[in-house]
Amino acid sequence: MSYGFKIMVDGDYACFTRTEMKVERVSYDVPPPGALEGMLKSVYWKPAIRYVIDKIIVFNPIDFINIRRNEVKNKVSLSAMKSQMNGKGGDPCIYTSEERSQRASMILKNVRYGVEFHFELTGLKNDNETDAEKKHYNIIKRRLEKGQCFRTPCLGCSEFPVRSIKLVDDFDMNQISSSILESGDVDLGFMSYRVCFTDKGIPINDDWDNPKFSDKASTQYYRPHMIGGVIDVAKYMEVMKC
Repeated sequence: MSYGFKIMVDGDYACFTRTEMKVERVSYDVPPPGALEGMLKSVYWKPAIRYVIDKIIVFNPIDFINIRRNEVKNKVSLSAMKSQMNGKGGDPCIYTSEERSQRASMILKNVRYGVEFHFELTGLKNDNETDAEKKHYNIIKRRLEKGQCFRTPCLGCSEFPVRSIKLVDDFDMNQISSSILESGDVDLGFMSYRVCFTDKGIPINDDWDNPKFSDKASTQYYRPHMIGGVIDVAKYMEVMKC
């Protein structure tokens, strides 16, 4: 039995930030697989499974817009948070009037993607179930059909939520924009594939009830081509670079 899915994803805006841009945000032309994996984890995720993106289809023209927006430049201090929780004082708050900075962003607008993906078992917290794959498949299918999620799926940044995710039997390739089709074979250059954490999703304290994870990570890159709007992710994974 095949445990793959095909979905249509729509959004008003998207920003898949290029890793080489240090100051201003500039989006990739198309979504990296890691960003789509994160979107799917907002629908359903367990340590027992990992998502694998097989194919990405770009339906709408790649259209950029420049905006300026306010961002908070610092994070809440973990030590201040712990200090307050322990009754020792400390101020874990961020005051936006003091921490605010304005940044320019070049983002995508009016995006529509077809995403073909499957999941694999990781071997973590499977509870020795013989039908684990079927169980996860049915849960993912049901949640996609009902539009359920436990946090808002987004397109790269949390400020750009997904407008809709629809489960489909197949993609209507006739809906691909003529400008995308006319572009032919497009070399997208080196793109981020995903961020890989060194702990591989396993708590470094080996305690699933009160887990602590490592923040150490590295980025994997790959060099895909978009041919007639279709990015065959599985094909270009073979030449992935770390």
